[in-house]
Amino acid sequence: MRRPRKSYETPIHPWETVRMGEEAEVLKKYGLKNKRELWKTESHLRKYRREARKLLATKSDTSEKEAADILKSLKSKGMLKEDATLDDVLALTIDDFLERRLQTKVFRQGLATSINQARQLITHGHIAVDGRRVSIPSYIVDKEEEGTISYYAGSPITNELHPVRPKAKA
Repeated sequence: MRRPRKSYETPIHPWETVRMGEEAEVLKKYGLKNKRELWKTESHLRKYRREARKLLATKSDTSEKEAADILKSLKSKGMLKEDATLDDVLALTIDDFLERRLQTKVFRQGLATSINQARQLITHGHIAVDGRRVSIPSYIVDKEEEGTISYYAGSPITNELHPVRPKAKA
């Protein structure tokens, strides 16, 4: 039986004080559970940057198609503007990726009072994206889905926060 490959890379020097402090601030700001979540996101960012550098170095028909695909993907995720180029991919930061997480979006839209409560609401199944329950805090929200984040219809928390009012008698 094969074991799945790790989807992240750990730091080369694990006990650097400056890096550890910066990671702790990012974990607190975005309500991440552990540093592994941060390292996974950094690996995604590293992958896009590596591809962009490779495509900027080569000029061919296939590289232009691949560049268009990468740009289209990042634009649909809302990480790049519509008039972005491969140079803009190199300018992306870890914050650009972490801002697109469902956990951050739930907090920013005011569905939760704190970033940690947003994570709890998601993992307990109280949040829906486009009417579909999502229980993964690291779910990347597309641009089209951004306006469809709400409480799950079958969730008991929906009635607590938005109780049904009796109709007034005429």
